[in-house]
Amino acid sequence: MRCLVTGATGYLGGRLVPRLLAEGHEVRCLVRSPEKLRDVPWAADVEIVRGDVLGDLDESMRDVEVVHYLVHSLQSKDFADADRKAAENTAKAAERAGVRRIVYLGGLHPEGTELSPHLASRKEVGEVFLRSGVQAVVLQAAVIIGSGSASFEMLRYLTERLPVMVTPRWVHNRIQPIAVRDVLRYLVEATTLENENRTFDVGGPDVLTYLQMMLRYAEVAGLPKRRVLPVPLLTPGLSSHWVNVVTPVPRSIAKPLIESLVHEVVCRENDIREVLPGENTGYDKAVELALSKIRDADVETRWSGATLPGAPSEPLPTDPGWSGGSVYTDERERRTSATPERLWEVVEGIGGERGWYSFPLAWAIRGWMDRLVGGVGLRRGRRDPQRLYVGEALDFWRVEEISRGELLRLRAEMKVPGKAWLELRVAGNEGHGSTYRQRAVFVPKGLTGHIYWWAVWPFHGIVFGGMVRNIANEAELHKNFRKS
Repeated sequence: MRCLVTGATGYLGGRLVPRLLAEGHEVRCLVRSPEKLRDVPWAADVEIVRGDVLGDLDESMRDVEVVHYLVHSLQSKDFADADRKAAENTAKAAERAGVRRIVYLGGLHPEGTELSPHLASRKEVGEVFLRSGVQAVVLQAAVIIGSGSASFEMLRYLTERLPVMVTPRWVHNRIQPIAVRDVLRYLVEATTLENENRTFDVGGPDVLTYLQMMLRYAEVAGLPKRRVLPVPLLTPGLSSHWVNVVTPVPRSIAKPLIESLVHEVVCRENDIREVLPGENTGYDKAVELALSKIRDADVETRWSGATLPGAPSEPLPTDPGWSGGSVYTDERERRTSATPERLWEVVEGIGGERGWYSFPLAWAIRGWMDRLVGGVGLRRGRRDPQRLYVGEALDFWRVEEISRGELLRLRAEMKVPGKAWLELRVAGNEGHGSTYRQRAVFVPKGLTGHIYWWAVWPFHGIVFGGMVRNIANEAELHKNFRKS
């Protein structure tokens, strides 16, 4: 079948596409930024079209039989309105195009109770599809256990970093988690599911409280026994601040996740097992599989792959007179005896565990400041310790462009009053050696932006100057090490 996948740059979409291909389906990916799929292994096997679920979808839907809808505006302020309009737009376009089926992954939720805004929006989107003129399969899942998922990373870091766990009341609510491999199996098999227009609750074989999930995670991970300190007054809002401090998951993502956990989310029916039979993965095994992927650096996609709302999406301004406004730059370079290849290894390996090669305390403080105002901070790290790809997150940056051996361009996703980029370039010298060039670019927004630039300017010599010097020195040390 010919499938249209929306959200192909996201956590689940990026894993679903290769599995659809493996089953012999033709895949078209609808993405706002096609360049984000440039480096994925399956890019040459799919049709990639630029578009948005809020825009004109008629051409994207042409000749499509099944639409996999994996879009959700989790972090934007008006996400419920945006999600409703996007779903309605998608459903109408699918009906006009003669699409046979829409497959949507929503959230598992109880009936007869007031839902959190996040869950209520997921439910509403499913209802939009079920009311449309196209058959819809709406899968409803609770917590997804898999390497790289926001839910799993929140669980993982809370358990690993807190030997004594301060637990709010909601950790005693029952949850039916499901392994990401089982979610993907259902999404693939629902592609060919005929004559169904309904919701299906999907979950793993275990029903646990969130507290039990943390304790069993500790056991699977080989951690010492965790102790629990109940704090009944810790609300979801306060809990999201706590998660923001302890885990890599920022408050903007943690809050809707926690608000969903306030409800007991257990499957009311298991009809999916009769329609799409198969053995689901138990919780302990799902955790074990996720941890093995992390240990082997084999994480296909991560929650941080999605671009944050409000982050700059424009390309780097190359003209200082861009839009008639100010553009501040800090440019530095250093010659080194290292080969361009050795220098590039250092450049592409920057960030994450290796850090930023200058004044670690300053970078750490900047990361903490960003977390305090709801930003992503430095904790997202990097997916692969050696290689970077366009569109992926790197601490509080986003890889905007990479030309291997020559250029790495990063776009800032920390909270700043403007838009910022960091460019790292490598060039070979005549005869031998190489040159490292570095450029920081800042486009201020309003008076606050200008004040911000000049407030941090005195530190540029320490931070950016140290970066240039230490990256060059690291490349030369690397070269000497290889020679020995």
